[in-house]
Amino acid sequence: MKWVTLISFIFLFSSATSRNLQRVARDADHKSEIAHRYNDLKEETFKAVAMITFAQYLQRCSYDGLSKLVKDVVDLAQKCVANEDAPECSKSLPSIFLDEICQVEKLRDSYGAMADCCAKSDPERNECFLSFKIPQPDFVQPYQRPASDVICKEYEDNRVSFLGHFIYSVARRNPFLYAPTILGVAADYEHALKSCCKESDVGACLDGKETAIREKVKKISVKQQYSCGILKKFGDRIFQADKLAFLSQKYPKASFAEISKLIHDVKDVYKECCEGDMVECMDDRAELVNYMCSKHESFSSKIKDCCEKPIVERSQCIMEAEFDEKPADLPSLVEKYIQDKEVCKSFEAGHDAFMSEFVYEYSRRHPEFSTQLILRIAKGYETLLEKCCKTDNPAECYANAVDQLNEHIKETQDVVKTNCDLLTTHGEADFLKALLIRYTKKMPQVSTETLLEIGKKMTGVGTKCCKLPEDRRLPCSEGYLSMVIQDMCRRQETSPINDNVSHCCSDSYAYRRPCFSAMGVDTKYVPPPFNPEVFNFDEKLCSAPAEERAAGQMKLLVNLIKRKPQMTEEQIKTIADGFTAMVDKCCKQSDIETCFGEE
Repeated sequence: MKWVTLISFIFLFSSATSRNLQRVARDADHKSEIAHRYNDLKEETFKAVAMITFAQYLQRCSYDGLSKLVKDVVDLAQKCVANEDAPECSKSLPSIFLDEICQVEKLRDSYGAMADCCAKSDPERNECFLSFKIPQPDFVQPYQRPASDVICKEYEDNRVSFLGHFIYSVARRNPFLYAPTILGVAADYEHALKSCCKESDVGACLDGKETAIREKVKKISVKQQYSCGILKKFGDRIFQADKLAFLSQKYPKASFAEISKLIHDVKDVYKECCEGDMVECMDDRAELVNYMCSKHESFSSKIKDCCEKPIVERSQCIMEAEFDEKPADLPSLVEKYIQDKEVCKSFEAGHDAFMSEFVYEYSRRHPEFSTQLILRIAKGYETLLEKCCKTDNPAECYANAVDQLNEHIKETQDVVKTNCDLLTTHGEADFLKALLIRYTKKMPQVSTETLLEIGKKMTGVGTKCCKLPEDRRLPCSEGYLSMVIQDMCRRQETSPINDNVSHCCSDSYAYRRPCFSAMGVDTKYVPPPFNPEVFNFDEKLCSAPAEERAAGQMKLLVNLIKRKPQMTEEQIKTIADGFTAMVDKCCKQSDIETCFGEE
């Protein structure tokens, strides 16, 4: 199949108006989902998203091999557009794509046990295939940019093939990245080419822009996988509550009705994207964005410029837009939610609606809080009402609600202040050391390398967030820490750590971070037998670069605590100081290894 139209989606989107993405027969039941989506997206975009879908499932497959699969699906779509009653047209899109994959010759030869997924029924079959996706796989080479002297000519002479291979490369290396994001990245790369090909040093220009694009992809990918993990682990209700808090913060001028509609649609789009259903993900997200742009005055003054961009860039622009300013005349919530004598009546008459509106009202007044903190406050308020509304005098019972809810705020603010003060006063190295001591005691079963990785990620969060203005520190810190914790909890599911970690990961989304913060030493932990190899030092410790020496010292620290988790801060400091003195002394000796052995 000749991919003459694969990348003309950028032409399509550059001139697209919302009519190109309006749903056909919006209020009718579609006989054929594939015909419906093909009509919505049009041929060029449908082809591009089909390529992304196949590249993310079949990461070892060549571009030409996947092109044949895309042609089969496009042929079926066109057949169903002509006749929705034709055989196979009533099948769901995921079934159509997975059926095509399961017909690939020698699937088992290339993908091994993944071929067993074909024996399962949907939706279990899709879950099975998703489990075999490999993020940043070793067998896929990073995108290889053509030499600086040929890249512009190659792009100008064969733009379709050039950008087509770029999309294919990004998709197979990032199997969980949503299709709208991949198309947005392709647009970013094309903008970079158009800009840099006018420069005298094309390579230097592209180096900087490619680095920025890679960082953007990495950041978006982490956030998308985090959202999918929360949706899968905690379900629709918690996911929607988190999004309700966030979108109410971001669009404080939007009505509760508009935010509620948005939350429902956002949840549906995330489900499609997380399940690998990239065609529906692309179509429904485009429709959602078009809806927001059609009423941008109702949502936010910050998205107007985004809505003037081509559709493929519009979605990411809206997601990255700043929070709108909250209305200046918002009344205090105390009167409605605490002083009102009819609170219990409203609470009991429509519990979910009442609590949702509380989250909305509280969030739009507090952009300086994390969504997790807002959900803790909401849970505290809900628990208080459940208790007080059963008493003879509810109003008296919940009269001190503000003081009780402020305890949640103080705990979180104290954690952020303590850690930012430590980082600012003592620097990154000592901050990392403090984190390693803290978390090795909490979960000594985790490998030394993984603990060091977690510690570095948490240090990165501190470095990023602690330099922000006071009103952005808390949401930044707890937001990114929640992602680090989510990654830790994902590993816990396949390689259980200990009961404390299991409890914190599973018990409550909103309380995850406070649960980890409050976690003490694992009292059930039995240290491993002494292994002298772990504490064996040689001259490499002296000749290694400073960064390696520092990592070695951190690993020693972790291994010491694994041996004796009950060690006090003073004991740890004494040993660490002794280690530093030993290295300083022995690295000056002629016989380094003998010195290390004696010391």
